[in-house]
Amino acid sequence: MTLATPPQSTPEDRDPHAKHASELDADATADARARKPQRDGTEGPLEDELDAAFNRLVDEGTQRLGRSWTDVLITGFFGGTEIGVGVLALVLIYYETDNILLGGLGFSLGFIALLLARSELFTEAFLVPIISVAAKRARTVHLAKLWGGVLVANLVGGWAMMWLIVWAYPDMHDVINELALGYLEAGLSLEGVSLALLGGAAITLMTRMQSGSAEMLPKIVAAVAVGFLLGAGHLYHLIVGSLLLFGSIHIGFPDISYVDWLGWFWWVLIANMVGGLVLVTMLRLIRSKERLGEERNRVLKESLTPGPVANHADGRQQIERERREQRKEENREAERKVRELDDDEKADRFKEAGPHRRDDA
Repeated sequence: MTLATPPQSTPEDRDPHAKHASELDADATADARARKPQRDGTEGPLEDELDAAFNRLVDEGTQRLGRSWTDVLITGFFGGTEIGVGVLALVLIYYETDNILLGGLGFSLGFIALLLARSELFTEAFLVPIISVAAKRARTVHLAKLWGGVLVANLVGGWAMMWLIVWAYPDMHDVINELALGYLEAGLSLEGVSLALLGGAAITLMTRMQSGSAEMLPKIVAAVAVGFLLGAGHLYHLIVGSLLLFGSIHIGFPDISYVDWLGWFWWVLIANMVGGLVLVTMLRLIRSKERLGEERNRVLKESLTPGPVANHADGRQQIERERREQRKEENREAERKVRELDDDEKADRFKEAGPHRRDDA
């Protein structure tokens, strides 16, 4: 006689809310795969690839914009430290070889680390989150939280990383000062603004290239290519330049101070944003006008559905809050059961000890 094996329970079976959220995610994924818009004269493999890339941009942007403040700050902090790893590679190679081209190639290590660790870099948020906001999958308040939190956390993480590098490699102080001065030489001029525009456009273009493939190897190639341009071409990038300037400040180099950094920071911030948003993101939005319209219609239909929607930033945040509350309630229930077991165990021990105590008496 063969006994029937009882079905194994899954996390979704034990957690109805998780099951609901999983179903929402599955529906969103299936919906993304089923997006086959019929455009007159434009159907074909190329349009399918563009649709897939657009869907990846929207989905990734929605996830990033739906993060909590804690997640934003942590991923931003690590983004600053990982770019610091690239700066360390740049300084080390340039110190040993006196070849800025090899140093620029080494600097790309920072972008590879950023990619593999899935951390946040401020200028990387100029394309993906913007498309999610344009598609009505998130609101501008989510974008402001992401930009502000990541920018501050990048600077804090980079500042800390450069402090460690300065103390760990005293022989390379002259190289750090030389590279840092290179960011201040042009100043607020046509040359300096052009370098900052190119820096912002290059990072956003890297994001665009990486979104064009679901495979990791092409994404790494894009990271190496743009990292090389930033390092070897000495393009003005807000975070990279800030890290080198922080390094000189930590060293105590008299020609560079926090005032000099702020005087450089504000206009590079604007130029990087213009380069990334206008030269790359705006053109991408124009190219995706039809897809954005279709996505907005889909969001409008989903808004009529009761309950949180997993592929919207607000919905993801609500689901995460409810999950946290449910976990807290489960923890409280588990602690209550442990206390009850402890009380029962104490009572059993007292009963077992009772006869011995009477015999002793």
